[in-house]
Amino acid sequence: MENPVIIFGAKGLGRVALDIFQSNGVTVYGLLDDDKSLYNTDIQNVPVLGSPDDDGFLKLIGKKCEAFVATDDNKLRRHLTEMLNERRKIMPVNAVHSLAHLAPSAGIGHGNLFSAGVVVGSAATVGSHCVFHTGCVVDYEARLGDYVQVGAGSVVGSGATIENGVFIGSGVTVVPGVTIGKNARIGAGSVVIESVKAGATVFGNPAKSVQ
Repeated sequence: MENPVIIFGAKGLGRVALDIFQSNGVTVYGLLDDDKSLYNTDIQNVPVLGSPDDDGFLKLIGKKCEAFVATDDNKLRRHLTEMLNERRKIMPVNAVHSLAHLAPSAGIGHGNLFSAGVVVGSAATVGSHCVFHTGCVVDYEARLGDYVQVGAGSVVGSGATIENGVFIGSGVTVVPGVTIGKNARIGAGSVVIESVKAGATVFGNPAKSVQ
């Protein structure tokens, strides 16, 4: 990546994104956040510049800087992504840790975060604006939509289908071939052995619906 990056988000996931870009030798120009108490402070020698909707910084994006949206709140991530699409006519870049492995045959969208130890297998497809936490595995030919989150150490089995907006907690096993419907939530440590309906929340081994 030739241009420096501006990260939208200076907490939790923003710090993860900063570490990822720095692991690849990518210059981070600065971070933007709504929390005014962070303004004029540094994180790992990178300044928190101001608000995500500050035109003074937004005008740099697409010309001198790339952008990455770093929040695990799907609604906020969608809002910031749409703002970048509309106001700067760009898509956020991917943040891929130097210790992640993405198979050359995998299809990868835009604005995804791949933490250290993530593996995306052969012929898998990943949409856009997803978050893959440390050490999770997306096995071969699995298909993931947009705005999906996969927790640390989780395994999405080969040929599984994960639809848009799904949240998968830490340490989950999704067996090969199942489908998890749009906006479903999978509790930490669960083993998903059958398909999950859209909007459902499941937990346990085997995973069952909870209210």
